[in-house]
Amino acid sequence: MTGATILGGIAGPDLSRAERDFFRAADPWGFILFARNVDTPDRLRRLTDALRETVGRDAPVLIDQEGGRVQRMRAPHWTDWPAPLDQAGRGERAIWLHHHLLAQELRAVGIDADCAPVLDIARDDTHPFLRNRCLGPDPDTVIRLGRAAAQAMLAAGVLPVVKHMPGHGRARVDSHKDLPVVEAALDELRATDFAPFRALADLPMAMTAHIRFTAIDDAPATASAAVIDLIRREIGFDGLLMSDDIGMQALSGSPAERAAATIAAGCDLVLSCNETPAQMEEIVAAAGPMSPRAALRAEAGLALRRAPLAGDTAALRAELAALGGLAA
Repeated sequence: MTGATILGGIAGPDLSRAERDFFRAADPWGFILFARNVDTPDRLRRLTDALRETVGRDAPVLIDQEGGRVQRMRAPHWTDWPAPLDQAGRGERAIWLHHHLLAQELRAVGIDADCAPVLDIARDDTHPFLRNRCLGPDPDTVIRLGRAAAQAMLAAGVLPVVKHMPGHGRARVDSHKDLPVVEAALDELRATDFAPFRALADLPMAMTAHIRFTAIDDAPATASAAVIDLIRREIGFDGLLMSDDIGMQALSGSPAERAAATIAAGCDLVLSCNETPAQMEEIVAAAGPMSPRAALRAEAGLALRRAPLAGDTAALRAELAALGGLAA
């Protein structure tokens, strides 16, 4: 049965025989790529084809390609995109063009899901690791621009993965290194941080936040049954819910313990980005197979992988350049 995992511990731009054998046995639902896996377009396309061959199906291949600091594919073969918050200042059309053109580049090399857009609200005290990855300083702006970004990617044949549910904008520390703690009242969170995710709850996939909300639970959202229940019932998200990278230090315990806690809390999938083969083996065992409900959510999400919308790419790039969102 397909495992409840998305795996990314691929050492380089080509699959080794050992990696092929491991992925064939582990049968993860999908894969995620990083800069270490990116070389030329032809080589990257061979890698995405090889990953799908290992599991014998059209498995999704994900990447983090937002713009600014977070983009795994860069010049000279791909566009170096502005940070989302900078692009947001150019308006809704610039956000649509940014995400549509970006997604075209992904789709051309076999990548069909992007961990974007970020629906967290940029506050004055949002940690720098996150702030310029956001789309705006208030819920209405983030909702409007987040919808444009998601629709643009879907039109290019790429599935958006919104993040970080139910809201990471109040984080004052980097969750890669420590656990952010948010002490805001629940009513305040509902009116602000949760609002973009509630408004875009119809989108197919989302990623959790490694952040503790003291008004809800002592555990970080990814490992909190109470937070996952709020995501499902109050925010109304019934799409495919994956963890953020379980290798981040906001979580505690061994990789296997983190994976088990993620699934026990109610996440559909465990995202493992940088673990060793031995650690991935433990994670696969701890996560187990996808639940029947998760499999249905996954099927519904993958059904939205449509053929890209036909269009004049050169004209779209020229339009974005005229808006100041792309070097001419």
